[in-house]
Amino acid sequence: MYITVFITAPDRDSGRKIARHLLERRLAACVNMTPVSSMYWWEGKIEEADEVLLVVKTTTDKLDQLVKEAKAVHPYQVPEVIAVPVVGGLAEYLDWVRRETHA
Repeated sequence: MYITVFITAPDRDSGRKIARHLLERRLAACVNMTPVSSMYWWEGKIEEADEVLLVVKTTTDKLDQLVKEAKAVHPYQVPEVIAVPVVGGLAEYLDWVRRETHA
């Protein structure tokens, strides 16, 4: 029922734009943003980049629309947007996530 979605973005401004877009559409209850150093394969070679990581809290029924909206405003050609299940947590917090994404 609850998921955490990870999205990387090239910089803080892009990350804030994506986060605000998702929040305004009630696709996320909360988005944390933190700097990360990334290493990855791209077009046949290993790349390195300083990015920001968005940690998005939402519900599973919002995932398809969240992916669509994140891709629409993301500057990357193939952005990282991956979801992992939340297997538990503070009931009051999870209730809050559900309320804020279903308002």
